[in-house]
Amino acid sequence: MSVITATSCARKDDARNFDYKVDAFADLEILRYQVPDFENLSLCQKTYIYYLSQAALCGRDILFDQNNAHNLKIRRTLEAVYEHYQGDRTSDEFKALEVYLKRVWFSNGIHHHYSMDKFVPAFSQAYFLEALSSIDTQKLPLSDGESLQSLTDEILPVMFDRQVDSCRVNLDSSKDVIATSANNYYQGATQSEVEAFYGAMKAKGGDRPVSFGLNSTLVKKDGKLTEDVWRIGGKYSAAIEQIVFWLEQAKTVAENDKQKEVIAKLVDYYTTGDLKTFDDYSIAWVEDSLSRVDFVNGFIETYGDPLGLKASWESVVNFKNMEATKRTDIISENAQWFEDHSPIDDRFRKERVRGVSAKVITVAMLGGDCYPATPIGINLPNSNWIRAEHGSKSVTIENITDAYDEAAKGNGFLEEFVYDKHDLELIRRFGSMTDNLHTDLHECLGHGSGKLLPGVDPDALKSYGATIEETRADLFGLYYMADPKMLELGLLPDKEAYKAQYYKYMMNGLMTQTVRINLGDDIQESHMRNRQLIAKWVMEKGADEKVVELRQKDGKTYLVVNDYEKLRTLFGQLLAEIQRVKSEGDFEGAKHLVETYAVKIDLDLHREIKARYEKLHIAPYKGFVNPRYELVRGKGGEIQDVKVFYDETFEQQMMRYSKEFSFL
Repeated sequence: MSVITATSCARKDDARNFDYKVDAFADLEILRYQVPDFENLSLCQKTYIYYLSQAALCGRDILFDQNNAHNLKIRRTLEAVYEHYQGDRTSDEFKALEVYLKRVWFSNGIHHHYSMDKFVPAFSQAYFLEALSSIDTQKLPLSDGESLQSLTDEILPVMFDRQVDSCRVNLDSSKDVIATSANNYYQGATQSEVEAFYGAMKAKGGDRPVSFGLNSTLVKKDGKLTEDVWRIGGKYSAAIEQIVFWLEQAKTVAENDKQKEVIAKLVDYYTTGDLKTFDDYSIAWVEDSLSRVDFVNGFIETYGDPLGLKASWESVVNFKNMEATKRTDIISENAQWFEDHSPIDDRFRKERVRGVSAKVITVAMLGGDCYPATPIGINLPNSNWIRAEHGSKSVTIENITDAYDEAAKGNGFLEEFVYDKHDLELIRRFGSMTDNLHTDLHECLGHGSGKLLPGVDPDALKSYGATIEETRADLFGLYYMADPKMLELGLLPDKEAYKAQYYKYMMNGLMTQTVRINLGDDIQESHMRNRQLIAKWVMEKGADEKVVELRQKDGKTYLVVNDYEKLRTLFGQLLAEIQRVKSEGDFEGAKHLVETYAVKIDLDLHREIKARYEKLHIAPYKGFVNPRYELVRGKGGEIQDVKVFYDETFEQQMMRYSKEFSFL
């Protein structure tokens, strides 16, 4: 691996000289991303990014603990062995321990970041005990009075027994999804108790309800449910205090008063834990549309809770890509047109689209639930009433998609799975362009479109809510991708370009995304469920006319799209139904769609796809190491510059983070 250091970042046109690939293990590949144009920012902006980046790393331990109550102790025990073991470090057992630790780092715990299933060590329990006994106990994460025996009694069953804490997020509606999920959001409570507890709160929430339960652990003690709130002085206080320290530093170099207001409200929220203050912060954040540098920091997304109530901690530090944002500006300016022409019932349409802003960003630092695996687009805030009254802010993360594209060149994937040369040429010409545009439409307009009918609980769809919402946003993007408006607005250069996205999306939903699933397993992750739901529904509904089909060629299965125009019509029909389910809070309708189309995989096709993919030697999941920033100070201690380094391996970065940002 080459080491790149610079006071500024390599530009995009220097991609050929940038080493994107860092490491590969298990089913994972680690990449690095560039931060183009950092050198063109002002010193205050660079310093602002530095302080926000420190804050982005301080919440790392929060996510580990949220994902499972044993994660931190397991991670620290493994790190102690990795750092201090003096035995044979070339043995198969030690190498297996190293891979297991890397997987724990990548997934922020012992459960796969995407499938949610627990992965177990490939080394033996006997070897692990032997390695532990050879290490000075002072190097192990033992609390006062705790013995090595009590440590192993706690963590060994969680690590080695597949039946203990087997799934982090269980979405099987036939079971108690709270009792059967291994996350650490609930302690001792059942699903019915949780629903009753928060249902009583929502009944009194009014027209502008807070996000009940968003920032707390619900604990049952002596038969009574209480919330342990995540705030300074409460749960996770030690880490939150560090986050707040760096946010306060950032406020001293903020670009403008609006940024200072946003930080002040966020600090107030972290201090009090008051969800009304969180709403005030969210409104201030969405109204800040002029700043070049922006960030997300807090308890935001609820995918880790099967009921969609509790939020994982995350952070993204970024600045606007001025040239690429011209594309999203066009979309934002035409948001009302898109809403007015959506193929949904008028009852569910927003009469007035408010405050939609969108931009293309360059990520400078990833943290929490956005690291190492990261989204390629974000739309916030999640509160429905804030979206309706104040709008939303959407981003497409283009330096991340650039890194994916550069790292994938020449890997043979398209050649293996695309049906013919015509389809292949379309994807090569327009694939990256339409990927980014679909993300723009998904985040900027899809999530912000439509409305709930009066009195509908935003959480009415329960464990199906996340899948339905992602399906809605994806369908919005797919439907409009083929609209002549894309050419009129200059968002696509050719009337055939949309076909690249349609083909890739259907191929992924019906076939290639299944490489991420163990043979015979159901789909659990909400985004994967959403993609299969769309692809299988439209194939079934268009079966008589063979709009889309799976065809055999040379003993292999391929996707064939026979009628792109009718495929668009089917996307529109499904969008109308998904919006109805969302707007009416139709739980049974959501259940039918998800359970019928989104969960089960054809076993024979699954086996074939995995065998073909395995021959390509491509990791199905990818994540990133962050750049490393350093302040350059003058003789008087004043900050003169901020340097960026691309010099860390995955293990170097993870061990450094564990030493420098471990507060719980």
